[in-house]
Amino acid sequence: MRSLIATAALLAATSLSTAYASDLRMSWWGSDDRHLATQEALKLCGGKFGHTIAPEFTGWTGHQEKVTTQLAGRTEADIMQINWPWLPIFSKSGDGFADLNQYKDIIDLSQWSDNDLNSGSVDGKLNGLPVSTTGRVFMFNKTTYENAGLAIPTTWDELIAAAPVMKEKLGQDYYPFEGAALDARLVVILRTTQMTGKDLIDPTTHKVAWTPEELAEGLEFYQTMVDKGVIESWKTVAAGGNAPLHENPEWAKGKIAGTYQWDSTYGKISGPMEDGQTLVPVKLLTVEGATTEGVYRKPSMLFAISKNSKDPKAAAQVINCMLNDPEAIKILGATRGIPSSKIALEVLGKEGKIKPVQIEANKIVLEASGVGVSPLNEHPRVTDVFDSTFEAFAYGQASAADAAQEIIDGINDALTGI
Repeated sequence: MRSLIATAALLAATSLSTAYASDLRMSWWGSDDRHLATQEALKLCGGKFGHTIAPEFTGWTGHQEKVTTQLAGRTEADIMQINWPWLPIFSKSGDGFADLNQYKDIIDLSQWSDNDLNSGSVDGKLNGLPVSTTGRVFMFNKTTYENAGLAIPTTWDELIAAAPVMKEKLGQDYYPFEGAALDARLVVILRTTQMTGKDLIDPTTHKVAWTPEELAEGLEFYQTMVDKGVIESWKTVAAGGNAPLHENPEWAKGKIAGTYQWDSTYGKISGPMEDGQTLVPVKLLTVEGATTEGVYRKPSMLFAISKNSKDPKAAAQVINCMLNDPEAIKILGATRGIPSSKIALEVLGKEGKIKPVQIEANKIVLEASGVGVSPLNEHPRVTDVFDSTFEAFAYGQASAADAAQEIIDGINDALTGI
């Protein structure tokens, strides 16, 4: 059987015979390593097809506003790196970007799973190709748990039971887990999804799928973790300056021994840990009677083609080259995370450009069961309502029942007309 790499090389060679010149633009956000690698890959892919691709890159801050202005004025780049939650904002009915299904003779869509393609689709139109797929996984400090004589938890109950043992064996300032702000919200969403078998947002009605009682149980579970000493309270974390986990000295020392993070952040949060500390990704903790693991899985970003591009076929050639051509894949490396394309994952794995533990974390995300996550979960209006009300509850300013009702009503109002 011909390998994925050999097949990709054959497809690239076939495409070269029909190359023609076109002037294109590509926009993206990122850090310096992504900027440099992308420009090099664009030169390679442009050269293979005779195209010239002008790069337009920025940092994350302000990039959405830039794209919003460009789309309104129809001055956007031919190829765009798009954030997944932007789909319902820029393409409510799937007409905001070109339908990449129309270029399946140019882009080898077989390199993506059906789940990946569905995640980049709106009303059956493939608005963007997932460059990489990310999701939330549990990561525990194996060293701290072993020092306390504890096994890594596999259920929520085991996590709660670990708190008194860890404090008795290691000290009252040790916590088996952490959760505040975004991390706390996603823990509540995970727990409630497992309990109900439903995502926060119903994809059909664009309304909250949970009852107030169901969401209240999720909020109460968060409070239980605080009361049982599993996590520090929201108020305590805020008083400490809300330092990101990778900048928290208590995390580096192993005094905070667990977290629920994007799999792609493994290197970022494991890097600052002191010598002797070992961070391991594990499968999602579950609740008894759950019908789904409730994985929060999404494209970390998408490559899209402007519906106003004068040469969408040329843009499709460049996208296919960047994501499926072995030479371009090696240039880009993991600058956009662990790739969703099968050929890209194979190439980078053989090149040793992805650490085995990162592949392990990503595998947990890809293999876990879920109900499908709506990009509306990350709509700014949704997160603002959820976080502000959740914080009030965490500070004791509202009951779980009142906070749940307020979150649901606020999100439903915010999404009216979307």
